[in-house]
Amino acid sequence: MSKIIGLIPARMAASRFPGKPLFPIFGRPMIEHVFERARLFPRWDVLAICTCDEEIKAFGDSKGYPVIMTADTHTRALDRVAEAATKCGVDVADDDIVLNVQGDEPMMHPDMIAATIKPMEERQAEVRGTMLAMDIVDEAQFRNPDALKIIHDLSGRVLYTSRQPIPYCKQFTPELGAKRIYGIFGFRWDFLKLFTSLAPSPLEIKEACDSNRLYDYGHHQHIAPYPFQPSYSVDSPHDIGIVEAAMQADPLWGRY
Repeated sequence: MSKIIGLIPARMAASRFPGKPLFPIFGRPMIEHVFERARLFPRWDVLAICTCDEEIKAFGDSKGYPVIMTADTHTRALDRVAEAATKCGVDVADDDIVLNVQGDEPMMHPDMIAATIKPMEERQAEVRGTMLAMDIVDEAQFRNPDALKIIHDLSGRVLYTSRQPIPYCKQFTPELGAKRIYGIFGFRWDFLKLFTSLAPSPLEIKEACDSNRLYDYGHHQHIAPYPFQPSYSVDSPHDIGIVEAAMQADPLWGRY
């Protein structure tokens, strides 16, 4: 059976919110919420934080979390995750699954991880990489450039991701079927190695989205569909209040 390796990339130098991995949410650093929720998923062979920052390492060490130090030259999370996979303490085979669980998703649930893995296990020959794709149900999120929208074909193969409101509509309704990236990505190890072998691409740079590198070079991920739930990422300081308000009704809050 393939190993499942979870890596949580985090860095202090986020352009829109410097220091956000250690910013407190209900008195606990954001990265703590992410790690504690991620480890509720029962199938990990490895789960670790990966970072280039000593402050994050010191916090992880204080909690007993595995921390993998990476180069400080990475500008994309997937490149950091790929380096960390080579240092995770196990031999990673080409068919093993490497999960990137973004460090700014303090409301993620372990069943989201299971959903991200599911297409790779059920359609192994066809699906080598996935992204969790959450339904968009309100126009504000559809118009929000921080929410990366997904265009995919009928088989679930991702064609493009954009900060623009796509697909086009004159008036938004939930029936449009728009989806956004939720920050959990799955890769077979050979596919992640392929990603890191490619130079950063024009559409990746223009949209500030790692996954567009694959599409620019003719490769594909698939969506891992997930229904809407009030689960929010942290892109700016403004999002902290939104997350704290929603987290009070989250059934996982209080379990860690």
